[in-house]
Amino acid sequence: SREYFTVAILAQAESRHPYRAHFPIAPESFQLGNMVKYSREATNGSKSCKAMGVDLRVHYKNTYETARAIKGMSLRVAQQYLEDVCEKKRCVPFRKYTGCIGRTPQAKEFKMSQGRWPVKSAKILLGLLRNAESNAEFKNLDTENLTITHIQVSMAQQGRRRTFRAHGRVNAYMNCPCHVEMLLEEKEEAVEKPSEDVKAKKFTKKQLAKRRLKVGGDA
Repeated sequence: SREYFTVAILAQAESRHPYRAHFPIAPESFQLGNMVKYSREATNGSKSCKAMGVDLRVHYKNTYETARAIKGMSLRVAQQYLEDVCEKKRCVPFRKYTGCIGRTPQAKEFKMSQGRWPVKSAKILLGLLRNAESNAEFKNLDTENLTITHIQVSMAQQGRRRTFRAHGRVNAYMNCPCHVEMLLEEKEEAVEKPSEDVKAKKFTKKQLAKRRLKVGGDA
């Protein structure tokens, strides 16, 4: 239960730091909902759904480019595109991180020349899209009408390892995980603007005289 969990945490804190044991630990602080914060909120919260992944063990640069490729797509189109990337039928265009990226004819679809097939990043984003779809179904939204309006990939804290070099040296061997957040919204149905009666334009005497001169000339 929650009370037992709190007591266990207090006992562990007392064993490690006896002088900190008198500070109370609120059970509400363990709720993850209070810690999650998105960089952007939807204009209409009832017609949107979210998904987030934190400290994902996947390369930041590959995930950034893959997320940039699916931004603005509908949910079904993005899912089909990522599945095609996993099967290497379509590529992910690299627009920002273009160093040492090979060229492929599949990038012509995006009017680019450089592209890759980051399968691991595509699978991670497919899982997040599946999570967002479940959240949309829970809120009774139309999953066929969802569009990715916001997706952001941020650098996470790097994992630290070591690699051993010649002559007894040791170098850093870091990995580059990332955080991903996305926001999907329902498209609003287009409403035609009611036709308004066109009012006759009124001209001054000076404007009318100028118009007569343009039509008739100097005569």
